[in-house]
Amino acid sequence: MTEPASPATTTAIEVFADLSCPFAHAGLHRWLARREASGRKDVSLRVRAWPLELVNGTPLTGSGIAAKVAALSVAFPELFAGFEPDNFPATTLPALQMSNAAARVDPATGERVAIRLRDLIFIEGENIADPGVLDRVAAEFGVPSPDAIDEQAVLDDLAEGRSRGVIGSPHYFGPGFDDFCPGLDIAHVGDALDVTRAGSRFDEFVDRCFSLER
Repeated sequence: MTEPASPATTTAIEVFADLSCPFAHAGLHRWLARREASGRKDVSLRVRAWPLELVNGTPLTGSGIAAKVAALSVAFPELFAGFEPDNFPATTLPALQMSNAAARVDPATGERVAIRLRDLIFIEGENIADPGVLDRVAAEFGVPSPDAIDEQAVLDDLAEGRSRGVIGSPHYFGPGFDDFCPGLDIAHVGDALDVTRAGSRFDEFVDRCFSLER
């Protein structure tokens, strides 16, 4: 498990992403692993909401993303080991609200909860739309119950993401730069997807993230 950001973070990289997006799940883990390797715990990751059910007008489904998960599992087998299509959340909005509530505690808690919720879906096969699952996460990380501020924050993130030109999930923003899904190379091979770990493009992206002044 990667270590969270230092409590004394000085720089934040923002990423707009949905909890149900398997590409974001893989990409966030790659980014965090690279941060750990670089020793730049002073650079935090602020995961903003990009609720695909509102963007697309309908939520993702477990059966609908199963082929994408299978393609990702080739490059990231450990990140999708327990995926259960039948246990996929029908909505991510309550969990996105909890993720915002966690970020209001401090950046490190925000990171931990953003990753934990995704791990529950894709590694442990749990349904994060279940209030009992969310209650357990809240207790684990000491996060207060989401309130109207968090509910509005999800909608505000969506509006801000649109105004900033977010293409999809995940879309990263740093000081003077942005990049959509830099951690993955995704190719269509007939009706199938071929997903691999991005090489030089990802290296260039994280170099920009971690070359910022301390």
